Order: sequence, then C-alpha cells, then structure tokens
Amino acid sequence: MQRDLSALDDHLEEAGVDGYLLDASQDDSDQLYLSGFTGPDPFLTLRANGRTHLLVSGLEYGRATEEATADTVERHADYDFEYGGREEKLDMYAEFVADKDVDSVIVPPRGPVETADGLRDRGIDVEVDRNDVVTDIRAVKTEAEIDHIREAQHANEAAMRAAEDLIAAADVAGESDVVGEDGVAGDADADYDPGTLVYEGAPLTSERVKEEIEVTLLRHGCALDETIVSCGAAAADPHDRGSGPLQANESIIIDVFPRDKASKYNADMTRTFAKGEPSETVREWFDLTEEALEAALDAVEPGATGEEVHAAACEVYEDADEPTFRTDPETETGFIHSTGHGIGLDVHELPRLASGGGELEPGHVITVEPGLYDPDVGGVRIEDLVVVTEDGYENLTDYPVELVLD
Repeated sequence: MQRDLSALDDHLEEAGVDGYLLDASQDDSDQLYLSGFTGPDPFLTLRANGRTHLLVSGLEYGRATEEATADTVERHADYDFEYGGREEKLDMYAEFVADKDVDSVIVPPRGPVETADGLRDRGIDVEVDRNDVVTDIRAVKTEAEIDHIREAQHANEAAMRAAEDLIAAADVAGESDVVGEDGVAGDADADYDPGTLVYEGAPLTSERVKEEIEVTLLRHGCALDETIVSCGAAAADPHDRGSGPLQANESIIIDVFPRDKASKYNADMTRTFAKGEPSETVREWFDLTEEALEAALDAVEPGATGEEVHAAACEVYEDADEPTFRTDPETETGFIHSTGHGIGLDVHELPRLASGGGELEPGHVITVEPGLYDPDVGGVRIEDLVVVTEDGYENLTDYPVELVLD
C-alpha cells in the first residue's frame, strides 16, 4: 500500500535537511510504514527529494523489488559489498546516501548510534529528529489503513465470540454433574474445587481459552503473540496475562489484540464476563465502566483532546467515589491507567487518551477502554475501537457488552 509521505517531505524542507534515513528491520513499524517491506534483517530506507530509496542485502533483493513501495531498490552488491566488515558496511551506507545527492539527513531517536556516527565520519551531516515525525504522521490513517484495521477487528470479534462461547458452555464444579470426554457423567466435586469451571471433563483454564482465541484468529488470517484471559484477583492487574483454572462468580477479563498477517495492522478489544453470579461490587463496577465508556465515546470528536476524553471517563468514576490516577496518582486500586491509545501498525501508538493527550484529528484510530481494579474484588474493563471522523467517530467494534454468561 502506497503511503502519502508529503507531510514528511514538508518536515524535511522545514528542517533544512536533504533526507530522512532509517536503519531498521520490519520490527520497527516506522520502517514498515516508509518502505512497505517486511525484511527481517535491518535495511536502509532513505526519503529524499520526494522519493523513497531502499538498500537491502542480496538475499532480500528479489522480494524487495516486488513488494516494497519504494521508488528504487538497490542491493549491497551494487556498492561492491556483501560480506565485508563494519567499516566497509558504513562506507557502503555513506556511498548510498551520497549517490542520492544527499548531504544531510535526520534519523529517528531510536536509530543505531553506529550508523549515525559512521555517516558523520564520512561527511554526511546527521541530526536526530527529536519530533519523531514519522510516528506522528502514522497516527492519521488513510481509508485503506482504516479498512485494514476494520478487517483485523472482524477477526478479533470472531475470536472473542469463540472465547465467550467456551466459557458459557463450561459447567461449574460443585453445582452439576460434569460429562467427560468418554461421555460418562461424574461428580464434579470428586476432582475439582467447588466453583472451578469445567469443560469436557477438565478444568477450563486461561491457557485453554487463549488457545481457542489463537486458533480462531489464525483461521481469520490473524495472529498474536500474547492475549489476556485473566480471572479474579489476577484481573486486578490490567496487564496480567492470566493462568490456571477459571472460576465461576468471578470477573474474567479477555483482552485480544491481534495483527492481520497480510496487512500488518492491529485491532484491540476487551470484554469482561462472569459465569454464574458475580458479586454486587463487580456488577456495580461493570455498570459504572459501561457508563464511563459511553461518556468517553461521547467526548470523541475532532478538536477534542485525548486529555478531555480521559477526563470524561474519570469523572464517571470520581462521581461514584472510585479512585483514579487523576485524583490520586499513587492509588493502586480504581481506574489506574489511561482511557486509551492509538492503534495501527503497532498496538500502542499515538494519540494518547490520557492526561496531556493532544488534539484528535479525523483518521485517528483509538481504543476507548476504562476499567476498575482491586485484588479484593477483581477487575472490570470494557474496550471499543473507534475512528475519529469529520463530525465525531465511527465505532469499529460490533460486539455486545454483557457481563453474565448463562
């Protein structure tokens, strides 16, 4: 997918430099954004004079010429280098840059120091782009990028449905007979602690639900390295991945953030479920969190700031006398994280829905995810994924918000 890099060109002109240089692999999403190429080893991308140039190894050259969105693709052999040492490699880099009539470049704050110093030693003026301009540019998505995120979200919803159905189908030890894989009914009390969720004769674990999520995502062309299926006291830590048997009557937070394997764009969604009868506090927290979600969504529009959206969610909790970081920065319970973040090639990117969060623009794709946490109660979080539009927002999430599963 071709990117609109005119904003980067304008930035280079304003900064009074010839080019923008990136030495990174596909793991750096700025590199993927600029080059359109998924090379597992570091390679050079140079943006100069309105054109994008790649320098890759001979191993990657054929694929790069077919897949990259660059205007030119060259290989190390074009500069008489293939397996030389460190100094020879830097000689090649400097020749590649100079060959594009570039005398000065800016590099991202995370760029390799060796590359920057090596180019300086060879007469190229190198400055650090302290504005991190490419990260800013990536925050505003094109319609094509939004469609990629929408597709990833469709897969996400299928995975969430698979997880929800698995939990709903589970029995509760101590409350019913459990039918094992052999079709024989047995007393759940005989083997499992009362309240343990049991599925097909075995405890239903966080790991089993994650497996169901991951298999479903693979079938929809997505993958993820980690997901969250966290129950009870573990759910009071927003980033606890969860482990072990799931329990009835406890809140179960499921947070899924897959990446589409073709487009490389991410989605994100969280729901909180309970099998059985959750405590009155969990029910109250769920209602409050749904209210905080709606208040934050109502605040999303162009020109609003991320700080204002965050404040809208905080006010719901604060009015109910629940602690937030805004009222108590040292609190370890209550609303203990930001309201959301941008999403795209990275799961977490600009803009931020938090104190100090900047102005929202059409094309920003953001999560909105308030929550409450306390180890004595558990945790509750609800998260939707929305895109800021010219007159408000479009919710990319089409999944019900419900706590209790039958």
